[in-house]
Amino acid sequence: MAVTGRDRKSSPRRVHLSTQRDMKCTAMRAVVCENYGSLDDLRVVDVAEPVATADQVVVEVRAAAVNFTDVLLVHDRYQVSASLPFTPGSEFSGVVNSVADDVTTLAVGDRIFGMTFVGGFAERVAVGCSSLKRIPDGVEFAAAAGFYVTYATAHGALRWAAEIRPGDCVVVLGAAGGVGLAAVQLAKSMGGRVIAAASSPAKLAICREEGAVEGIDYSREPLKERIKELTGGEGADIVIDPVGGDLAEAAFRALGWRGRFVVVGFASGEIPKIALNLPLLKGSEIRAFNIAPFSVKEPGAMRELEDELMEMLASGIARPRVTARYPLAEAAAAIGEVAERRAMGKVVVEP
Repeated sequence: MAVTGRDRKSSPRRVHLSTQRDMKCTAMRAVVCENYGSLDDLRVVDVAEPVATADQVVVEVRAAAVNFTDVLLVHDRYQVSASLPFTPGSEFSGVVNSVADDVTTLAVGDRIFGMTFVGGFAERVAVGCSSLKRIPDGVEFAAAAGFYVTYATAHGALRWAAEIRPGDCVVVLGAAGGVGLAAVQLAKSMGGRVIAAASSPAKLAICREEGAVEGIDYSREPLKERIKELTGGEGADIVIDPVGGDLAEAAFRALGWRGRFVVVGFASGEIPKIALNLPLLKGSEIRAFNIAPFSVKEPGAMRELEDELMEMLASGIARPRVTARYPLAEAAAAIGEVAERRAMGKVVVEP
């Protein structure tokens, strides 16, 4: 999922929240961003409860996952702006609280998870039925909330972009983050030999628990040299990069012949520049996976991807690892954990 470089020519989706002064219906609590640029300015306030309009349901939010997109929206650095004031939070799970008259596919009480542009860090959110899926039996709310974005990105990067094959050596950068840990799990399930690259021994320990056979602490070890060493000098078949920055070129240089370097985001905040003589010398390729345009340009493939993801979630192949839970009042701290790249696995807010 690309996460930097907003296109100012695009039409931002506008979000408006009523304040307590003009509410005409029941109030609920929500996190509100009134000024771009500082997590310290986020406040939990009373706002009007949402009402389901055509093809919508209102969801009582039990958990909302923090994604790097939330960081960028608060700082007004995402591709599309959220008009002030707005409630961050794009990924959530919960229970259907009410439905519009034309809704027949969902009912009050259904356990669901889904996505929205903004609005997830609140006690309730109104969303269209098409953006919701039922939670499989045995999956808790927090895990369901942290599932879709990271696993769809990791699965798309591995299967559709990297075209992973059994036996491939897969290096995952930022391997203890949300997308990274999902990529570790899924690459192993697809027959890959996973080398996790992360910034601390504690993060690498989690990656090994999730299926990595080797780990590289790139805060202490030279990334390129260690990848070469761990692959017997052959280099990696695949690199999955949700980080960007200085790590990208070092990892690309450690690819083997006809290796595939897959860009999925820039959590470091820096977009790397790779000299084009490198792929020429290695016969290697730079590929990318961004779920938003993929779903629009290839709807058939997207449906196939989603079907596979739901099977993985129900069967336990995909196991979102929730490592931090925050109450609604501490949503700013939750977003900060992701912004500062301290997160291991998924961070969720639980209203």
